[in-house]
Amino acid sequence: MTQTIFITGGGSGIGRATAILFAGRGWRIGLADVDTAGLAATKALLPAGMAETYVMDVRDRDAWVESLDAFTGGGGLDVLFNNAGIGSGGPLALTSFAEIDRVVAINLVGAINGAKIGYDYLKRAGGCLLNTASASAIYGSAGLAPYSATKFGVRALTEALDGEWAADGIKVRSIIPSFIDTPLLNTTTAATNRSIRETVTAAGMELTGVDTVAEAAWAAVHGDRLHIFVGKTAQRMAFAARWMPGKLRKMMRGRRPRASS
Repeated sequence: MTQTIFITGGGSGIGRATAILFAGRGWRIGLADVDTAGLAATKALLPAGMAETYVMDVRDRDAWVESLDAFTGGGGLDVLFNNAGIGSGGPLALTSFAEIDRVVAINLVGAINGAKIGYDYLKRAGGCLLNTASASAIYGSAGLAPYSATKFGVRALTEALDGEWAADGIKVRSIIPSFIDTPLLNTTTAATNRSIRETVTAAGMELTGVDTVAEAAWAAVHGDRLHIFVGKTAQRMAFAARWMPGKLRKMMRGRRPRASS
């Protein structure tokens, strides 16, 4: 029987790379995104008849139900990949409340929506909830406070549901990637003319390719590790957070963005 994965943020980046990898291994793919053109572009890269697309905002709970019902036919789902997210950076003092609300609603509440609504579908199949967190969920990143807060929340959601859902036969996993080379990094940070990409590279941190993250997603679904740290930056930060927290704190203070224009 063909296995199924429903991927939010499937129109680009990690979602697209994961769809290509899973489809290449015989899975049927549900692609969800607000980007209609991106969804079409991803579908065109997959084997014919292996993917269906859903124009959907993860903040819209009715859309979640409609899309999952349509994709599963009311049956079970093997993997729900809570991957949709947006980038946002800059000093918190200069970040608008509208931007803060948008980041929290998409990155965190959207993931909670997917988990709660996806539960019944996953339980029917004994499936796996896979969440995309971030290296910002290892130690809060100066200049990325709202984003870091949401990704810590996604990590906590993963740990909480791993405990709650084990008895129901549902696996819950997360991937915790470094900064990924996707269009998300082109976002301009608050009160600056610099993109997140420029900020990251100026700090000497490497970018991780989406194909590497897709392989980590496959490993997460098929393995027993609760969190998989992807890329050198994430792995180094995880080590430092455990063994050298003082050094990591000092490093983040050195990267503190100025809250003045």
